Amino acid sequence: MANWTREQLLVALNLYCQLDFGKFHQGNPLIIATAKQLDRTPSALAMKLCNLASLDPAITASGRKGLDGASALDKKVWAEFQAQPDAIGLESVAAMDALASKEAAMEALSSNSADEALPDYFGSNTTALVTVRRKQSFFRKSVLSSYESRCCMSGISHPKLLVASHIVPWAQDEHNRLNPANGLCLSALHDKAFDQGLLTVMPDLTIKISDALQDTPQSTQDHALLIALAGHSITAPHKLAPHPDFLAWHNQHVFLGS
Repeated sequence: MANWTREQLLVALNLYCQLDFGKFHQGNPLIIATAKQLDRTPSALAMKLCNLASLDPAITASGRKGLDGASALDKKVWAEFQAQPDAIGLESVAAMDALASKEAAMEALSSNSADEALPDYFGSNTTALVTVRRKQSFFRKSVLSSYESRCCMSGISHPKLLVASHIVPWAQDEHNRLNPANGLCLSALHDKAFDQGLLTVMPDLTIKISDALQDTPQSTQDHALLIALAGHSITAPHKLAPHPDFLAWHNQHVFLGS
């Protein structure tokens, strides 16, 4: 069979970002449907996802190896994604959307399937709206799949209560808006507390609580639950881990404490 093309690898990268790590197998219906559109076998696509896993520091740092045999092109596309997450991430969404438009079984992989409503800030500017939806979809799906759709602080798993939370806010770093390493899967409550600097996650993944929160009377159960997180570690993601530099930035610039 012919070598993988860059376009096919972008689809595989998008699939890698969207699927839970435990679903990288040839029996997964989404892998079967995508492989058909790529003119590849499900086993070949599943192997390609495992090749990409071998390049993910979150995988290798945990003692897992993915699958040896990543090609030069695999390594090149992965390196491009690390260097230009927004550009390559968006390119991968466009490639996946093009395939998903031809196959109903791939609908869940399309950026149009994002379960967070996007307000129409752009009026009749359809191109801008499509681009932002693709960005929003890629970031949310990538972050939630990394944590297997559970809040990394509380374990809450209801999708309507989960937020793909930026560590460095959207407005502060335009080059890492789509970077899964700039995200945490949080419940709406924990996302709000993180965004307001009432708590932070240290580079070693431990949670630190602000004095501004600790000095407030514990008048509600939610408040007590946040206070109780002090010193605990978040649940580490299965892939695409948060980058320590982004966590350090949040500690320094958002967290209300020292």
